[in-house]
Amino acid sequence: MLSAENNRLLTQVGPGTPMGGLLRSYWHPIAGVSEFDAKPIKQIRLFGEDLVLFKALNGEFGLVSSRCAHRGSNLAFGFVEEDGIRCGYHGWCYNRRGECSNRPFEETVAPNASRLKTAKLDGYPVIAKAGMLWAYMGSGPAPQLPDWETFGWANCYTQVIIAEIPCNWLQCQENSVDPVHFEWMHNNGPQRRAGDYGPYSPKTLDLQIEDFEYGLISRRYREGTDASTPLWSVGRAILWPNGWYFGHHFEWKVPIDDTHTLFVNWSNLHVPKECEPYVQERIPTWYAPIKDEQGEWIISHVGNQDIVAWISQGPIADRTRESLGASDRGVVMLRRRLLEDLEAMAEGKDPRGLIRDPERNVKIELPCIARDDLMNGLPRTEMLRHQVMGPYLREFYSMSGQPAEIKAEFERAMSVKQTSLELHKFVPT
Repeated sequence: MLSAENNRLLTQVGPGTPMGGLLRSYWHPIAGVSEFDAKPIKQIRLFGEDLVLFKALNGEFGLVSSRCAHRGSNLAFGFVEEDGIRCGYHGWCYNRRGECSNRPFEETVAPNASRLKTAKLDGYPVIAKAGMLWAYMGSGPAPQLPDWETFGWANCYTQVIIAEIPCNWLQCQENSVDPVHFEWMHNNGPQRRAGDYGPYSPKTLDLQIEDFEYGLISRRYREGTDASTPLWSVGRAILWPNGWYFGHHFEWKVPIDDTHTLFVNWSNLHVPKECEPYVQERIPTWYAPIKDEQGEWIISHVGNQDIVAWISQGPIADRTRESLGASDRGVVMLRRRLLEDLEAMAEGKDPRGLIRDPERNVKIELPCIARDDLMNGLPRTEMLRHQVMGPYLREFYSMSGQPAEIKAEFERAMSVKQTSLELHKFVPT
């Protein structure tokens, strides 16, 4: 159980807060590159700041405060220029660093006006990588944007899925270090709700959370297995401070503000060997619904089940009222490590997991169950039987709402017709 003060420290992420400062020390995925194919400007909120994300005419991306320094008009209603964004009200133009580069009327009547040099918005660097746009909002020198090996796997179909979640980032990330929830949230619960009153799924017998260079490793095994299972011997990587890696996908929980989170899922699957070589021309982005047409929370898919659990804890979970148990070892370690990072930063030190050396930042391999199969692929018949790859080949079970055109594109890439799984009988690992 956390004290009220520590709960506040870990959950408040706005400008000037310690946790906001810690999280801003890292690069975060904030949108999909493909979102800007049709429209060059997007309004976005991150870490309690209202911003605009834009693609300039030269193809470079920028992220600046949304309010023009002139009279506060929203730049989301402006338009892009060769290397910046221009306010639609009086034409003030800002480059990707947020510097005002042009004030049309002022420069006409007073070409030497000094105010031009002082008009500036907050501007943050943006990098496109793996079909996503990444922002660095920290105050110091930016670390390396991690070059995870999985981003470069060949012959894969990739999609970016984003959802906006109405709760604090920390309860979303705590889910990542809580492996016992698989047994109940994803196995037993859907089974019972579907009217299947057969035996419960295998119990979790042991779990372990430990440190590694880029965050934490989560290990577990269930009835019918032992410590030789890859879920224990390899484990799964919790990427610091707000990511999770599964081999066939990454997840990040990026704070919008104290009570809202941007949930980003990067999903990747190698095509069957029969379909090689395969080159994906464009990585699509889609936004997943979290409620159905009747306004009910969606719980059919694995990611949606997680989302409902997060939201059900309230906008900000009250950790002063918890009754933690043995299954919460990872949750306790996550919180402890975050508090240690806050202390380190107060002393002028880097938090955990940052990569400063570019020579180290080349195709970084992460702990990955079935890595060789996921990276190199399998024939279709073997892939369908594969415990990790097979379910994704049959249906995109991570998030509800996959658009029909993306489903069709995936099927063409895989040369397979997806069929519906009985999700309550499927046991995700």
